[in-house]
Amino acid sequence: MERPYRLVTRLDPPESASTAASPTTPYRRFVARSAEGDRTVLFSAPHPGADPDLFRAEAEAAQRVTAPWTLPVQAVGGADGAGGSWFTQPYSPALPLPVALAVHGGPLPEGTVRVIGAAIAEAIAALHAQGVTHAGVAPAAVLLTADGPRLTGFGTARATDRVDREAQAPEEAAAGAVPGTPGDVYGLGAVLAYAATGHTVPERSELPDSLRSVVSACLTRDPAQRPAAAALLTALAPPAPHGTVLGSAASLLTPGWLPARVVAALAHQSASLLAADLPATSGS
Repeated sequence: MERPYRLVTRLDPPESASTAASPTTPYRRFVARSAEGDRTVLFSAPHPGADPDLFRAEAEAAQRVTAPWTLPVQAVGGADGAGGSWFTQPYSPALPLPVALAVHGGPLPEGTVRVIGAAIAEAIAALHAQGVTHAGVAPAAVLLTADGPRLTGFGTARATDRVDREAQAPEEAAAGAVPGTPGDVYGLGAVLAYAATGHTVPERSELPDSLRSVVSACLTRDPAQRPAAAALLTALAPPAPHGTVLGSAASLLTPGWLPARVVAALAHQSASLLAADLPATSGS
């Protein structure tokens, strides 16, 4: 069966445009429309050379996992081998984190970085409570939308060797190493560092003072010394003035949490998609 979606536009930059400072995911993401034209989705497929069966198995496993600040997998296809493996997720205008930094013109404001970090911490804390690891927390796995960050790509990094090495925990770099929850925390540290400085492993002095201890704790080489994801959520969303613990990244989503240029890029993406869906007119 052919895939029942029409690709409208690429979400990530072309692979040829990727650099160490602008990493890509181990899979390809597109905005797509259903064949009937009534639904818009985020459509993901593996790069050529990836294991399509493992990619599909990881996508099917993701259907059984729920966590805040993630995108649920709605449909998985390609079981018969025709058209390759793929999966879809809900779509709203979104920018991959590396694209957001490029649009903004450099590292993001600390308030934005805290929202991103708190959302990822909340997401992986929920996953870890279910006894599962994400195994692919990295800058390009994070999407920024108007209503908050979204962590994507659960498990799919295991289906390919296209791993963001700079966001990979040292203990997972060896062949055959099994991803664990400390590796997700390391990935969170790399995302925080990237959002705040443009580098996944920056010099300590590059980091904002208020984030330095959190990022350094995540990026420590000893996995046993890394904090739990729940503790990171508390660190990134500190107690309110009256002593009430915020407890959720949603509490940080105050007006203006996204920089103006990122907001404008999201609006442009939405307008471009609407234009792409306009039916062709005959004669003029």
